[in-house]
Amino acid sequence: MLHGPAAPAEKDNASAWKAKLGIKLFWLYCIIYMGFVALAVFATETLKTPVLAGVNLAIIYGMALIVFAIILGLIYNHVCTKKENEMNKGAE
Repeated sequence: MLHGPAAPAEKDNASAWKAKLGIKLFWLYCIIYMGFVALAVFATETLKTPVLAGVNLAIIYGMALIVFAIILGLIYNHVCTKKENEMNKGAE
């Protein structure tokens, strides 16, 4: 038994714009992540340094990467929703 999508799919006039933004945010995250990897490879002693309340830099940096990814996702969602509304309103 097959059925269609739960909601009707409409043309998304902002899809190309959203893809470009997603790629830019992906590369931004990659650059910051590469900093973490570079420290892990070339400056392992630096990552052992206590930074905040006795917690070392590796843990702080790793947790910051997770929080940063969530923030980037929220920013992407907000900006894309705004752009979708703007571009789809003009197409009606």
